[in-house]
Amino acid sequence: MGKPLVAVFSGAGMSTDSGIPDYRGPQGLWRREADAEKLVTYSYYMADPEIRRRSWRMRAELGALGARPNAAHLAVAELERTGVPLRVITQNVDGLHQVAGTPARKVFELHGTARSVVCTACHARTGMDEALARVAAGEPDPACLGCGGILKAATVMFGERLDPEVLAQAVAVAKGCQVFVAVGSTLQVQPAASLAGMAAEAGARLIIVNAQETPYDSLADEVIREPIGTALPALLARIAAAGALP
Repeated sequence: MGKPLVAVFSGAGMSTDSGIPDYRGPQGLWRREADAEKLVTYSYYMADPEIRRRSWRMRAELGALGARPNAAHLAVAELERTGVPLRVITQNVDGLHQVAGTPARKVFELHGTARSVVCTACHARTGMDEALARVAAGEPDPACLGCGGILKAATVMFGERLDPEVLAQAVAVAKGCQVFVAVGSTLQVQPAASLAGMAAEAGARLIIVNAQETPYDSLADEVIREPIGTALPALLARIAAAGALP
């Protein structure tokens, strides 16, 4: 019999120690700027050049491409290296799981990636670093160099559908894992948040690591409120030592 499958579901709180602010926390982006959500809402972004200019400025100021993995990302990658079967489902778009060493084929990015840019017209993909370099050089709303179409980050904006293939893979992992660790997520954004419930319903051990309460706490076998940077490495070390079941 093979080792049990561990799924790590990560939200914005996973990356705050890397200097990337979350969205809904006490110091989150949505609390700091009243209409910040417009910058990542597809209809506003496509219709208003000023929204696009502000969105590009926001991406440049956040400096997410320069962020480095923190202890939590590194602990996930280390768990994978121990031989425990692992899949990562993430709401984050920062790519830090892969930078930390978790193989890209084992990471399912539900909301896309901020490390790439896609043309909304011809769908060509290029690097975010290239687009931000153009912004820094004086193009406040860079257009596709191939067709002149509107460029956007290869993230799922509000008003866009999740990639059905990525979502299907995530659902399969949630229903097939034996341990489901939800970390740094408010578990409020659907359909991603429902994966925790699916895992619990399928019989997985549900562990939630988050500072605030979540709607799924009552289903959890264990709820951990300690800081993620120390709590997750300790939890994953327990899982590795126990062969997946802490």
